[in-house]
Parts: sequence; C-alpha cells; structure tokens
Amino acid sequence: MEAIIVIVGFLGAGKTTLLKRLTREYFENSWKPFIILNDYQNANMDSQQFLEFLSPEQVNALSGSCICCSGINELRIQVNSIPKREKGITFIEANGTTDACELMGFLGVGLKEQFLPPIQISVVDVKNWQKREHHNELEANQVQVSSLVLLNHTDGVSKERIEEVKKCILELNPSADIQLWDDFDSSNLLNFTPSKNQAKKMDHAKAHWSSCSVDLPDPIESKRLKFVLDSLPKNILRVKGCTKLDSDSYYSYFERVPSGEVSVRPYTGDLITGPKLLVIGPGSDPDLLKDLLTREI
Repeated sequence: MEAIIVIVGFLGAGKTTLLKRLTREYFENSWKPFIILNDYQNANMDSQQFLEFLSPEQVNALSGSCICCSGINELRIQVNSIPKREKGITFIEANGTTDACELMGFLGVGLKEQFLPPIQISVVDVKNWQKREHHNELEANQVQVSSLVLLNHTDGVSKERIEEVKKCILELNPSADIQLWDDFDSSNLLNFTPSKNQAKKMDHAKAHWSSCSVDLPDPIESKRLKFVLDSLPKNILRVKGCTKLDSDSYYSYFERVPSGEVSVRPYTGDLITGPKLLVIGPGSDPDLLKDLLTREI
C-alpha cells in the first residue's frame, strides 16, 4: 500500500521547501513520488518548479478552492486517479490557512484501497509561532493532528524560545513527534502512523481568506517591486510572484512571509501562468495592486 503525506503549516512556514526536499530525496532513492499542490491562486506557478526531476504527470495543481471543505472532492478525485506503482508515495501540500484538522477528517474517507491512511506533517515557524494575533487559533489548529512537527526558522532563536514552542505544541498535541528541521531524517518518514489526538474544533470560516493576483510587467524594476511590497497593507500576510527583474534574462521567484522578510531566487520551470503577483490576506484588492504598479515613485 502507498503512503500519503499531507504537509500543512501557516503562511511562510516552509511547506514548499519541505515538499521539494522530500520529493527530491525520495526520487533519488528510486521512489515514484506524486505531488498535489493547493494554493489560493496560480498553484501552477509553484508546480512548474518540480518538473526539473518529475514528469508533468507526477505533478498536479488544484483549482484553488478550500481543500478542507468545497475542494475536498477535487482532492479525492486527484488522489484516486493516481496509478498504482511500485514504491509509490504521494505528497499533498495544503495552503497556509488550511483547517488542518478538518482536512484530515475528510481526506481519510473515500480513498482507494491502494493507499494507507494519510499522515500529516506540520511545519512551524519558531520565530513567529503564536505571534499572529487573531490568527493564532488557526496556526494552533495546524499542529493538533500532525504526527510529526518540524521546527523551522530557528536561526538566531534562543534555546529558551525553542523549548517554549515545543511545550506549547505538546499541550495541543501530546502525541506529536517534534523535531528540529536540521535533525529530520526523511528516510524515517514512513515509520509514522496517523495521529489519534483529539483536536479542538475551530470555526472553519477562519480558514477562508481573501486573495487576488495581477499580471506583472516583464521585466519590472527592482525598486518598483520593492515599493509595491513595502506599500502593501499589514493585513496582507503573504506575497509571492514571478517575473524578470531589471535587465535579467531569466525569471525570478520572489516571496514575502508574514514577518516581512523577502527572498528572491531564480525561477526554474516554464512560467505557464505568465508574470504574476499574488497576495493573500484580508483586504486583498487587485485595484490596489494595479495602482501601486503604476504610481510614481
């Protein structure tokens, strides 16, 4: 039977980075990974980055609906359409505001017999854990039925803070195996079994956030992009996109996490969506984005 690994975690915690690591490591050890990506919009932008070592048939991007309610049927159809293969493994990356407890309750029903019960991994941003103000409940929800919790973003964080986060997570999920990102050995992943922890139910509406995307100039000046990112309202918690910068001949993928940190790296894959800017958070407004892209600076 084939394992299904569901990766959850708050916006910017490091889910896609973990997915890339797991997919590559299992691929290099002769496994046949299949991945399913869920994001608010333009999940194809992320999916193309896996085609460096996977075929298009092994990578699927969902439409953008909430996979813990309205999109669960689409997710089940995608999973059940995966062909049987020797050494098969399926990775599902949920978006950063997923009601992770609700997702696991629904996903475990209606899957073909070729699959083992799904296992959930949660990625936690130690620096910002439970510093989300009115989004703390959602972040806490995302560790309650995880078999494994990986502590990420620990650079410059004190041992006391790490222990504080561990203690808080264990209060929410006493059976969780909590590991530091750098200590995690992916070869042990298949030893985990589904969590039996009883989760505290959350108002599911808290997992539904607004988002929008707009086309970006190709290329865009770096100073213009910085102006746009710096000018966005504070309630826009996640920003990402892809375009050419200045006189570059290649595309760059950029993202801003809730803490405000921005990273830029070369984009690998075919940019089938075209240059885009995606924002997630209350008050997402395409007219605001278009105004910032054209305003004098």
